[in-house]
Amino acid sequence: MSLTIIIPLKNEEVAIINTLRYFEESWIINIDHEILLIDDFSIDKTCEKITAFNSTALSYRIIKNKKKGLGSAITVGIDNSSKEFVSIFMADLSDDITDLKKYYDTIQEKKLDAVFGSRFIDNSNVSNYPISKYYFNRIANNIIKVIFLNRYNDYTNAFKIYKREVLLSLYPIVSENFNVFLELPLKIISRKFTYKITPISWKGRKDGHSKFDLKELGSKYIFTLLYCFLEKLLLKK
Repeated sequence: MSLTIIIPLKNEEVAIINTLRYFEESWIINIDHEILLIDDFSIDKTCEKITAFNSTALSYRIIKNKKKGLGSAITVGIDNSSKEFVSIFMADLSDDITDLKKYYDTIQEKKLDAVFGSRFIDNSNVSNYPISKYYFNRIANNIIKVIFLNRYNDYTNAFKIYKREVLLSLYPIVSENFNVFLELPLKIISRKFTYKITPISWKGRKDGHSKFDLKELGSKYIFTLLYCFLEKLLLKK
């Protein structure tokens, strides 16, 4: 069994070395893995920092994004992945690598197509979540939950794991920004792939600056929601 970890990067010079060290000191080094660092047109020293970093334990490489935007970065990562399973992990270390181990074990043992983490169910743990972002998240995710008649309640969370072949079957990926993290699970659900929901931990960023802009992204999430809902209707025919 093997794992690709996609880490999208945009101006992460402050955080990226801590992120790589975090993986270097984890269980990841004991499995067949690759870490794909997708540079989304950074204008700081992110790439220089990665190039200067030296590790014999980690298998990692930088790949330049082809078109500006997080959606494109994720697509480039999937295109360049070579392992059986693929997980998206954000560079800010908001997610917990012990949860990634749980994902990796679960998707294999249960023979699933995906595992979705939720920060908002029993046994989950969230700290330092910006209050405005929290309320937007809860309102939006509960609306989506009702529209899609599904019990999942954290669609917009980036941190999930998928079979690579399943991700490829979801193409084309149409979302340009953070809304890509809504598109992927909605397509998994609508197309009736198998998945499991599990509690995870999440903590607010300590290093660098968040790229999430609530005002800018509202319309993009609505576009993705409508697109996926239309697909759901067409799949019923």
